[in-house]
Amino acid sequence: MPERRLGFQHRAGDGDAEPAAPRAAEPQAEGGTTLDDRTVANLLPERPPRGHKGTFGKLLVIAGSLDYAGAALLVCRAAGRAGAGLVTLAVPESLQPLFAAKVVEATTMALPEDDVEEVDPEPALARILDHEHDAIVLGPGPRPGLAPTEPVRRLLAGRDDDMPAPIVLDAEALRSMATLGDWWTTAGRPAVLTPHPGEFARLRAGAGVEAADDGDLAADDAARAGAARDAAARWSMVVVLKGARTVIADPDGTMSVAPFENPALASGGTGDVLAGIIGALLAQGLAAPAAARAGVYLHGMAGDLVRERLGDAGLLASDLPEAVPVVRKRLAAIAERARSGKRLGFAVHAPGMS
Repeated sequence: MPERRLGFQHRAGDGDAEPAAPRAAEPQAEGGTTLDDRTVANLLPERPPRGHKGTFGKLLVIAGSLDYAGAALLVCRAAGRAGAGLVTLAVPESLQPLFAAKVVEATTMALPEDDVEEVDPEPALARILDHEHDAIVLGPGPRPGLAPTEPVRRLLAGRDDDMPAPIVLDAEALRSMATLGDWWTTAGRPAVLTPHPGEFARLRAGAGVEAADDGDLAADDAARAGAARDAAARWSMVVVLKGARTVIADPDGTMSVAPFENPALASGGTGDVLAGIIGALLAQGLAAPAAARAGVYLHGMAGDLVRERLGDAGLLASDLPEAVPVVRKRLAAIAERARSGKRLGFAVHAPGMS
């Protein structure tokens, strides 16, 4: 198995570490490129020294249920670690006390219900649209069968908002969309879809594409790339087809592939972390294609960093958010080095060294 460098070279004996020469982008047979350190480093939003919470974006997370509380908490944690200035978690009002006791840095917002855990669409939408936000994450963790289909349709359309904020659609939001017919024909909000192969197949089936036409969406890289590119162009949205060597496809036909193949990431909740990272980058002002690429790469690098410590098994989704600012710092160092042409010194102390 080839080793993946995480952006730093360690020099034995002197305790220093410096940014490694970035990986070169590799042309793909499907016409895209493999993401590398320098490409993604140049995508990261700037952090002005005099910035404040509002400078770094307000993210609204609409997620969670009693059965899947962890999904919402992971999204919020990941968003904060990815640099969002303010994170608000919107949950059904009967669950707000539970979540308010669990989130620390995020605030909570109660959504009106018409049944236990099931939001009342009209007043809930009014409250969402009245809330000040720069980006939205919708879908991780509602109880299956209680996904807010009408809010998904309305939020995706963006007609209730003069300047609709970009949105990340994941998990139950994607399952709702698969039942909505030609949902993309009325969409007006910039969107990033983050399906795993099963969710992607359901979306495509809802759009009239036979599963056999897509090929193996889990193991065949060429089939994954072709299907994602076709879907992004048809739906006019950024499609992130998750899995080993995640594919990021733009509506204009541009496509990138992440270089990561990490079995340690095959555990529940890691996709929620990805949704939070991408949402945070959207809130910080990145356009949807850039946020998707940078988010996938930060997530993959964080996974590799944890894998180096723990191995191929045992990674928990809650391990990932803590690694995200570390790898973002490494990428920022690479970008700074490229701009200045100077060597950046980073002191690293090995165990037992002073």
